[in-house]
Amino acid sequence: MPHLKLRDGAELYYEKSGSGPPLFLVPGLGGDGRFWSEHVSGLAEEFTVVVHDHRGTARSTLSRIVYSVTQMADDALQLIEGLGFDKVHWCGHSTGGAMGQVLAIEHPHRIDRLVLSATWAKTDAFFRRLFEVRSQTLRELGPAAYLKASALALNMPAWIRDHDADLAASEAKAKETIPAPEIVLSRIAAIVAHDRRAELQKVRAPTLAICARDDMVTPLYFTEELVRLIPGARAYVLPDGGHFYPSVHGAEFRRVMTSFLLES
Repeated sequence: MPHLKLRDGAELYYEKSGSGPPLFLVPGLGGDGRFWSEHVSGLAEEFTVVVHDHRGTARSTLSRIVYSVTQMADDALQLIEGLGFDKVHWCGHSTGGAMGQVLAIEHPHRIDRLVLSATWAKTDAFFRRLFEVRSQTLRELGPAAYLKASALALNMPAWIRDHDADLAASEAKAKETIPAPEIVLSRIAAIVAHDRRAELQKVRAPTLAICARDDMVTPLYFTEELVRLIPGARAYVLPDGGHFYPSVHGAEFRRVMTSFLLES
């Protein structure tokens, strides 16, 4: 399967599907490109869709480094360049949206249109406390407890009610999913340190921010702030779905994003 070798020798796993303008679908903290699995085939009818596993996760190199959102964005920039794209549409979910902010600010010529999905510009006390608890759970109780607790924040209650067996199966494979907890802890520290609020006025890419009204990880006020600070940005707010709303309202997510990306 395809991997891109980064400048420091680490490798990023990626997949490319379809044809048309390039669209990077970038996952959140979990870093696993399979987050987007149900969306790739439909979007590949209009776009060349690229998904990748962040360094430190899934099928990419499990590098023991000090992680940062800027480092994650630079890895993705190397993938953009390695695949020969001058510029790409970028849809980043959560941490992927933080990465998109970095690229749109520091490498504006590389980002065509920007979709910020359930993301934030700067950590606040709520976000910090949430991830302090998640970090403590991973350190003290281990990967299975971390995944079980995280699911309660990431998903809407009705989805959890209807997917109990799926969550239990995921928790049973926790040590496989999180083979190196210290990497996850470093990645959590990286996202808590993210702060691009003062630079968002530099974003020139047309921007759409999408979120669910009941998101308990990146609450609605984060999306409202992004739209207020990025010139010309607009929001699309779903009535529910939680932080992982693309798994609940997949067709609506794809419809709204595709319409935005194909605007002339």
